[in-house]
Amino acid sequence: MSRSRRSSLVLVPLVFALAGCGRLFPPPVPEGEPLELSMPQAAVTWTDKWGGTLELEPDGTYTADRACGGDGRESGSGTWDRGRPSGVDEADGNEISVEYESDVTTYEALRNGRTLKLWSYVGDPDNGDLCILTAPAW
Repeated sequence: MSRSRRSSLVLVPLVFALAGCGRLFPPPVPEGEPLELSMPQAAVTWTDKWGGTLELEPDGTYTADRACGGDGRESGSGTWDRGRPSGVDEADGNEISVEYESDVTTYEALRNGRTLKLWSYVGDPDNGDLCILTAPAW
């Protein structure tokens, strides 16, 4: 058997195993249309599916109680702003950055019918974990 054929026999099952574990491709973006939020529009209480909350204030401060983001669950207070933090690639108008104690999480804003969403990958996107915070649409 040729060497390239043996390599193919090893690689094909490996690709399927990784895909089955969700580690070959990140999970798809949540449903919704990109939405540009002003500071006052974003300044509401966002909730995740585990009951964690992220309360954004119009003055650029926040309070989090077990909210998903960063590398897991975040609690505490700090600052937030529209766009990405300085030193990071060019920002889109539909991004919100929250400066948690452990790191800065940049969420993307979406609107899906009567629901607003802030979403981000948790940790490495290839791990397949999404953080989705929701709020009622205005």
